[in-house]
Amino acid sequence: MSDTQNIERHIMSVLVDNEPGVLARVIGLFSGRGYNIESLTVAETQSDLGLSRISIVTSGTPMVIEQIKAQLARLVPIHSVRDLTENDVAIERELALVKIINSGEERIEALRIADTFRARTLDSTLNSFVFEVTGNSSKVDAFVDLMRSLGQVEVARTGVSAISRGNAIDLEAK
Repeated sequence: MSDTQNIERHIMSVLVDNEPGVLARVIGLFSGRGYNIESLTVAETQSDLGLSRISIVTSGTPMVIEQIKAQLARLVPIHSVRDLTENDVAIERELALVKIINSGEERIEALRIADTFRARTLDSTLNSFVFEVTGNSSKVDAFVDLMRSLGQVEVARTGVSAISRGNAIDLEAK
């Protein structure tokens, strides 16, 4: 079996010190080794502890994923690295703003689809809508694909934010 058949999508949650240059070091690790980042989000999560969480979606063979985790864990400003994809422990969400330009019956259909996906209408003009849709990446993809079938579409996505399920909290420091 070839390596391309073993490619898996993984969500990494990386707890880091909130200081200049940390994100550049993490990205540098990926680019320097030829690993792809499909989605990246980062924000301060514990201001009293000076911590930020980076959520990274990447793909690779199981061996590549293990290498990524090990190399991330060795970077100095990183407190913890968790693969949220292991054992289905992640809750994943993404937000997208979707602008569609259309007219006539397609406008009515766009509103029906938005209602089905529980998307919020943020803006409406005579020939356009802006919708806000949240959910896992496949839900957002499906919504965007359906909108594209109804008119011209512009999309802005936040990238994946994820957190582990259950009662464990990831605040440990090295």
